[in-house]
Amino acid sequence: MAITAKPKPKAAPVASEAAAEAFISGAPDAAPKAPAARRETKKLISLKIAPTLLERVDQLAAELGQSRAAVINLAIHRAVERGFEIDGLGKA
Repeated sequence: MAITAKPKPKAAPVASEAAAEAFISGAPDAAPKAPAARRETKKLISLKIAPTLLERVDQLAAELGQSRAAVINLAIHRAVERGFEIDGLGKA
C-alpha cells in the first residue's frame, strides 16, 4: 500500500463584497430595529414596615405571582393615581 498525500480541499469561489452584503441584507431579521423606549431610572429607597404587614404583602405577592417590590410599587402607584383615604380624610 502506497502512502499518498491528503487531497487538498477545493477553494470555495470568492463572492464579491457587494454580493455578500446583498445576501445578508436580504435576511428577514436584517431590517434595522427601532430604538427601544428608554425606561425611567428607578430610585432605591429604604422602607421600614411592620413584620405583620410585610407577611401580608408577601402573601399577596405569592398569590399574584409577583415580587414583593412589584406589589409595593403597584400599591403606591394606585394610591397616587386613584386616591386613598386615611381615617376619613381622603385624596380623590
